[in-house]
Order: sequence, then structure tokens, then C-alpha cells
Amino acid sequence: QVTLVESGGGLVQPGESLRLSCAASGSIFKIVSMGWYRQAPGKERELVATVASGDIINYTDSVKGRFTISRDNAKNTVYLQMNSLRPEDAAVYYCKSDVMIRIGVRIIAWGQGTQVTVSS
Repeated sequence: QVTLVESGGGLVQPGESLRLSCAASGSIFKIVSMGWYRQAPGKERELVATVASGDIINYTDSVKGRFTISRDNAKNTVYLQMNSLRPEDAAVYYCKSDVMIRIGVRIIAWGQGTQVTVSS
């Protein structure tokens, strides 16, 4: 019912930047929150950043000051600007959205993931 499509991953050197995008489509009445998670090989998926209604933003400590999450409500799209990338930021980045598909009914949707590789 709701599809998330991510883009913007790739291979960069340490210190460089990338911008991820995630667009939501489908049966959307209201998007409650959107965010980014990441999963490195052998590790659990972890929260990177989220933005909720009212522009309530949350970052994991390791990306504060380097990553910026933003949201375009008109386009149902969330962005993650990643600056000063480090090798430890390398992971598959997943978009997640908490979507109200009609009043009183909410679902969680995940994107397919986009690979971010940071290597010299």
C-alpha cells in the first residue's frame, strides 16, 4: 500500500559527502514520521536520523554535526545530507516511514536499501 524508493548511495572517499533521498508513494493519508536506518555487515540495524510531524528531529550521536535530515512534505520525501563521511558510516541505508493510510490506521513501510561505501 505504501512504497518507499531510495536513491543517492554510492562510493565516496573519507571526508566526502553524499545525499540520500527517499520518496513515499501509495495510499498515504498522512506521514507521521520518516527516517533513516543503517546496517553494516555483521551488525544490527541502527537508527541514524528521524523527522516526525512538527519537525521533531532525532539523530544518533555518531552522526550529530555531520548529517542533516530534512523533509519535503509536499513531495512525501525525506533527505539525508551526509557530510564528512567516515569509513564507519559505510552500510546499507534504509528509509523507514510511519504512515497513516486512513484515519486511525497506521503502517510501517521500509525501503529496499541503498549502499553507502566509504573507502580510500
